[in-house]
Amino acid sequence: MLAGLVTGYEGRFDFPRRTSPPTLTYLLATLPRTGSTWFSHLLWQTGCLGAPLEYLNFEPTGPYYFAARSTASQQQLWHSLMSRRTSPNGLFGLKCFPDQLESLQQANPQLLSDVMSTFVTGTPTPRMIYLERVDRTAHAISYARATLSGVWRREQEVERGTEVTYSEIAIKRSRESLERQAAAWEEFFRDLRIEPYRISYEEILAEPERSLLEVGKYLGVELDREARIEVPAIGKQSDQDSKAWAQQFARGDGVRMAD
Repeated sequence: MLAGLVTGYEGRFDFPRRTSPPTLTYLLATLPRTGSTWFSHLLWQTGCLGAPLEYLNFEPTGPYYFAARSTASQQQLWHSLMSRRTSPNGLFGLKCFPDQLESLQQANPQLLSDVMSTFVTGTPTPRMIYLERVDRTAHAISYARATLSGVWRREQEVERGTEVTYSEIAIKRSRESLERQAAAWEEFFRDLRIEPYRISYEEILAEPERSLLEVGKYLGVELDREARIEVPAIGKQSDQDSKAWAQQFARGDGVRMAD
């Protein structure tokens, strides 16, 4: 967990506990630095689309590192989350990166089986939303800067600042990593014969309300403004240094700003 920050995983943000299974589940499949935390909180804020956070994140800086070495704790946590992170209308969502599923395959295959049952084999019509970023160069720069600095959220900028020494190598490595992860999702969709609902960070940024309505339509859920709830705000990180990186990368690599 990011020390000292309110992230939304805290128990006080739970929905009322549910005794029956969710009536509809969906997977928010994405990559790092797509604005996925911001978007997941927008979905959550509707009060109608679950709370699709990273419930499989057992990394050292993740929300559930306390369960990293205990498969039993992970199983217990998963079932607990299903009961308290399902919105009152019966929706449960999960935000996930491909590396998290790969790690689960190695460390806790039983939990991975439960997850697949929840979102794929146990439902007649699997629902998956694929969030990507159209501007590949900006995406790689954002990922490179966060990896080098350890600053993943706006709140951390106050403590650590925003300036990071430019690294073309870091950008290229980040682009390769993101391409590998994107390919992993495409293979996942092909293997399951699922065509996800595709949406981009740029679309959401331009028209957030329309994006929420379209997601609701895809899931077959009518959004009710009266159901909206308060969730932790996600601030947009400063992009001034990122723009300088993009200009320098374009000059040095001979690529367009958005390739």
